[in-house]
Amino acid sequence: MEVVPSRLPDVLVIRPDVFEDSRGFFMESWNQKAFEKAGIDATFVQDNHSSSVAHTVRGLHYQIEQAQGKLVRVVAGEVFDVVVDLRKSSPDFGQWAGELLSAENRKQLWIPPGFAHGFLVLSERADFEYKCTDYYAPEHERTLLWNDPDIGIEWPLLDREKPLLSGKDEAGVPLRDAEVYD
Repeated sequence: MEVVPSRLPDVLVIRPDVFEDSRGFFMESWNQKAFEKAGIDATFVQDNHSSSVAHTVRGLHYQIEQAQGKLVRVVAGEVFDVVVDLRKSSPDFGQWAGELLSAENRKQLWIPPGFAHGFLVLSERADFEYKCTDYYAPEHERTLLWNDPDIGIEWPLLDREKPLLSGKDEAGVPLRDAEVYD
C-alpha cells in the first residue's frame, strides 16, 4: 500500500496493493494494522454506500459535533472528490484538495475529522462507499456551499454546467458564515 499526502497534508491518498490476473483482482480496502503503520489510527463505526447519476454533486458535508473521519472510495464509475479544511487552527483553513477516484484507479482517500467533504460524479453513474469514525448525527450536520467563490474549488464541470444538487446542498452556506472547528 502506498500512502501520499494530498494538497492538504492531513488528507491522504491511498493506493492499495492490487493483485490482478485473468479472473479479476483482489485488494484489501481496510487492514487496521497496515493503516496504523501508515499513520491512520481510526476506528470505524458506520459504512455508507451512495449511488449517483452523472453531474451530481453531493456535499460539501460535515458534522460540527461528532465530527467524522472518512475513508472513501469508488466501487463503480468515477468521481472528483473534494475536501475543505474547516479547522480554524490549521494553517490550511479554508483550503481545498481534490482527487480523481474511480473503480479503475482504486484509490482511496483518508479524510480526518475537521473537513467538509463532497464529490462530483463524472461517469454515467457512480457507486461511492465510505467508512466513518462516528455515527451520522443529522442535528449536527452542516453543508458548506459547493461553489463558494472564496474557496474556489475547480470542479471539472463541462461548459460551466450546473450540477444536480439536493435542496440541502443547494442551500449550503459560504465559508464566511459557516460553523467551523476550533
